[in-house]
Amino acid sequence: MRPQDIVVLLKIIALRHYDWYNSDLSRSLMISSSEVSEVLNRCKIAGLIDSKKRKVNINSFKEFLIYGLKYVFPAEPGAIVKGIPTAHSASPIKEHISSGSDVYVWSSAKGTRRGQAIEPLFKSIPQIVQEDKLFYELLVIVDTIRIGKVREINIAKEELEKRLKHAW
Repeated sequence: MRPQDIVVLLKIIALRHYDWYNSDLSRSLMISSSEVSEVLNRCKIAGLIDSKKRKVNINSFKEFLIYGLKYVFPAEPGAIVKGIPTAHSASPIKEHISSGSDVYVWSSAKGTRRGQAIEPLFKSIPQIVQEDKLFYELLVIVDTIRIGKVREINIAKEELEKRLKHAW
């Protein structure tokens, strides 16, 4: 698996019931169509997407996110930079955490906050998250799982469950 595999699956979930083409994912995620095809093939082999490569296997994907993600794609806070809030510094997690926590951001010139840099799962994330609220929330939840403490991760699991419940 590669980090963009997670990003593509999250985007498919965020699209919910909309019909989409590989070219739509390519354009919205700023990755090549051939890379989208490769992602879908890897995810099919891993059992994270159905045989037609159209529908995410929600239970398998959720299990991977909760129990495997932080080991396969760990994150560590970096230098203080200007960026877009993520993890417990953004909705839907920040509403459950006291404001005294460290601020985590994806480094971006378009960012509104200063905080410790968190490497996004894929390089284009800071440029594309503002266009899709559900996609942004899913990425925030995933980053919380990657870097959060036990309480934050438990909140992230609950928020993930809420969003995946209506995915299909």
